[in-house]
Amino acid sequence: MTTKLPNIYRTTIGGKEVQIEIGRFCESAHGSCLVRCGETIVMVNVIAADKIRDNIDFFPLNVDFEEKLYSVGEIPGGFKRREGRGSDQAILNARLIDRPIRPLFPKNFFYGVNIVATALSIDPDIAPEPLAMLGSSFALMLSGLPFNGPIGAVNVAIADGKFVTNANDEERDNSPLNLTVSGTADAILMVEAGAKEVDEETVLSAIVFAHEEIKKQVKFQKEILKERGVAQREYELYTIDKTLESDVRKFANKKMDKVLDTFDRMERQTRQHKLENEAKVHFAEKYPQQEREIKDVLDALLREKVRANIIEKGVRPDGRGLEDIRPIWCEVGILPRVHGTGVFTRGQTQVLTTLTLGNIKDAQRLDGLDGEKFKRYMHQYNMPPYSTGEAKNIRGPGRREIGHGALAERALEPVIPCESEFPYTIRMVSEVLSSNGSSSMASVCGSTLALMDGGVPIKKPVAGIAMGLVQENGETAFLTDIQGLEDFLGDMDFKVAGTEKGITAIQMDIKTSGISTDILRTALEKAKVGRQKIMAEMLEVIDKPRSEISKYAPKILAFHIDKDDIKDVIGSGGKVINKIIDETGVKIDIEDDGRVFVMSHSLEMASKAKAIIEDIAKNIEVGQIYSGEVVRIMKFGAFVKLTPKIDGMIHISKLANKHVDKVEDIVNIGDKVEVEVLKIDEKGRIDLRLIAKL
Repeated sequence: MTTKLPNIYRTTIGGKEVQIEIGRFCESAHGSCLVRCGETIVMVNVIAADKIRDNIDFFPLNVDFEEKLYSVGEIPGGFKRREGRGSDQAILNARLIDRPIRPLFPKNFFYGVNIVATALSIDPDIAPEPLAMLGSSFALMLSGLPFNGPIGAVNVAIADGKFVTNANDEERDNSPLNLTVSGTADAILMVEAGAKEVDEETVLSAIVFAHEEIKKQVKFQKEILKERGVAQREYELYTIDKTLESDVRKFANKKMDKVLDTFDRMERQTRQHKLENEAKVHFAEKYPQQEREIKDVLDALLREKVRANIIEKGVRPDGRGLEDIRPIWCEVGILPRVHGTGVFTRGQTQVLTTLTLGNIKDAQRLDGLDGEKFKRYMHQYNMPPYSTGEAKNIRGPGRREIGHGALAERALEPVIPCESEFPYTIRMVSEVLSSNGSSSMASVCGSTLALMDGGVPIKKPVAGIAMGLVQENGETAFLTDIQGLEDFLGDMDFKVAGTEKGITAIQMDIKTSGISTDILRTALEKAKVGRQKIMAEMLEVIDKPRSEISKYAPKILAFHIDKDDIKDVIGSGGKVINKIIDETGVKIDIEDDGRVFVMSHSLEMASKAKAIIEDIAKNIEVGQIYSGEVVRIMKFGAFVKLTPKIDGMIHISKLANKHVDKVEDIVNIGDKVEVEVLKIDEKGRIDLRLIAKL
């Protein structure tokens, strides 16, 4: 029996050897490879449809990142004991692969393409995402598809003040910046980042550093491809008849100027639909069954004229100047039973964010390739069809909703107070009420308002803005606060969120073959100015967190007890803790490390329960003053209950600074007293001195 030998190619990324292996597995795929770094192995397969689905007018690229729990030596839970729907992280990883790849296919390529990246083996210190992105690029190049690659991708962190790629788990956790960049040898295509108030220049330097690593990856792939050679597949690209295009342009040229002769979005859309219908009727006899081609010409004409107005006249579709931000209004506290609410409206984009506070036990459990984790701060995003004026069924969150929620969560995470300071689970939900561009950044702003309205002591407020770009005939125009049409017809969607001090999150997508470092620098600078203007509007409504949380939110007191005292607080069969709960009506959670969380809607009852628990877990020390109750009297002294489990004795000679004939002359059973601990002997017996009767 013979084994098929693989072709293995090696390079170095971030000081670690990376291997690409081809030729041994998955012969039916159009492109396939294994990418390995250390003990992390990702398999990537590409397959393309052999024909275009009927009437399709877009590029149906589908990317999946498959998490297999066998890769970390785990068995899935549940009755079926097999992997189910991909986790949110798997969906986010798939989006990281999709976003830089999509713009490198021809605009008129409509064949279905599937990319499947499967994590086969995971080393916790070597992230699989950049390997999956590298493997996807290489598998596409092997497939013979019309993909204008290759591309490279790297994660960048900061360790010991230096940029590092292929950072290990500890370096990523401690880094103030976690950045993923993808691009070609010539330009950047995609940026994704979470940061702890990092300044713009540091972020830009990190992107430049990443691009140098990307160039090495691109060169590595090209060298392999040159050695092997790849046969290009033949595909029929969608084209429009030149005569039809000329006729439609002549018919619609001046009419399209009329369509755009308004700054009202709804009026423009009405005129646009009217022109489409006129064109279809006009050409019904000459070009029957070609309504799609007619509409595509009209869409191209609209795009050209909108972009020309921006480049040549500095006029945007809604009449704004290039750096103008749409009118903003904000409101807080509109839902009385909700723990915090914020409404952020920017032009025709409006988001309502709600805050719910819960017990630490309400934290979200995450099962993934990096093991079981719990998340106490979560941000979710919903965009119902009515927000865009569409009549469709409401379904569960899709990839877009998960991606936008993760972006808003990343933007606010650096300012969320730690558990010891604010012992709550925090859930934010952003409901998009109306959308005309940049709803994810509106979610960031609305969430900041809701957090402050709910009394969450965030470190600083966060605002977000989306920047756009139009490049035509060597001219470049930057657009501040882009709306839907500018996003659709423009060349860049660059979202930046942060505080007054620095950036907390970035997401950038490019719809062309990439952008330069100089363009990135200018976009970051303009985004900072715009972000500060938006922040000023928000702070006029509420400028700091409220001093108290909502009266409807649970009151949680967090404190520590010695781990050895946990059993005493719980008691045999839970008798002690259940008695405390019955007396106070609170909910109590005790962690194995001694953390205690007492939750109640009554602060008085929560405080009472805390006092009882601390009394049970009290550690008696020599020289300290304690209060207690006299529970027993003997001829030689009185016994005082210092805690529910510990008694001490006041010898008759320590009851007063004078001779005492009888203990009852000074104290009696049931008296509350204040005592000082004089001595604790080797058997744990405690000698006390009476200080005062209470």
